[in-house]
Amino acid sequence: MKINKNIIALGFVSFFTDMASAMVTSILPIFIVYTLHQGVDKLGFVIAIATFVSYAFRILFGYLSDRLQIVKPFVVVGYLISALTKPLLAFSHSWQSVALIRGSERMGKAVRSATKDSLISAYSNGKSGRSFGFHKMMDVAGEMSGAIIAFLALYFLGKDEAVFKDIFLWTLLPGILAVIIVIFFVQDTPYKSKQKLKEFDYLSDKAMLPILFIYFAFIFFLFSDNFFIISAKEAGFSIAYIPLLVVLYNLVQTTLSYFFGIQIDKQSPQRVLAVAMIFALFSMIALYIHQVILGFVLLGVFTVASLNAMRAYISQKAINKGTLYGIFYGGIAIFSALGATVTGLIWKSFGEQSAIVFSIVGMGSVMIGYIIFLFGKK
Repeated sequence: MKINKNIIALGFVSFFTDMASAMVTSILPIFIVYTLHQGVDKLGFVIAIATFVSYAFRILFGYLSDRLQIVKPFVVVGYLISALTKPLLAFSHSWQSVALIRGSERMGKAVRSATKDSLISAYSNGKSGRSFGFHKMMDVAGEMSGAIIAFLALYFLGKDEAVFKDIFLWTLLPGILAVIIVIFFVQDTPYKSKQKLKEFDYLSDKAMLPILFIYFAFIFFLFSDNFFIISAKEAGFSIAYIPLLVVLYNLVQTTLSYFFGIQIDKQSPQRVLAVAMIFALFSMIALYIHQVILGFVLLGVFTVASLNAMRAYISQKAINKGTLYGIFYGGIAIFSALGATVTGLIWKSFGEQSAIVFSIVGMGSVMIGYIIFLFGKK
């Protein structure tokens, strides 16, 4: 199937934006815990704040997109906020300042994400799995490129605080390139109308809520990639080489994204989500037995398969797409933020292995419940 040119352009927008993001995220946990000496619990707080802002406000902007029939302006403003705030991390000196800047940068993600998914859905021509698969492929290819840049900088320039801050400053260039592409090469939605949109009908989409909340519960127990990075450092990986694990994580997603998109269209988003959960559970088991590299690989499979499945599920089933995408991302905000806080506190108080066991038991219980729910309906 031919991919619409607007989706291709959005793919390159995400490529450059996520290149900048990965230049930050592949080293930020190390910067907070080992350069600023703030502790794993403080990392959990930073993750929680950034995640909550990133996802919670997507509910508002998804709803506003449906109500006002505004799409591209939200997308442009969102990418511009992210491009201008990432470099400010170079001026941070504590976990509080990092949290403030990350929260501000993630607000840009909140402004654009639900509306961007609505834009992709509008141009997908009924093949949402392939469209989201292509977009996610470009997304994670950018993340992989950013992690490679971070690795090369740490390897050749050193691992002191000045190098970390230089990397943060460099993110301005790919961020601005993304903004230029979205302004000049992405068209607004073809279904834009001046007619007043009717009030949101909760009953029309309520059948989707059980799967959404099962996914949220699963995300609560899963380690974020930030905690995987700290696990790698605790396992003895050199700071300079840790970004290569992020490269591997993103390489897996880039390689498999379009494949899972095809499987979603052939099978169903619900079935692909069940498979993704299995990979996530084994990623945590891999961390427990100190197989960190395998853990990153399996986490990559879960991430790309589950996100493509959930985004396609909403695209195929939702009546109020912008609002449902907002609810989806809002749920991730709440449960990921709570999960990161709990994980950080358990890790700080009882150690890494206890936090991993908590994760495995919780994820396994949710996965079994989802499989019973999915096949019990037949």
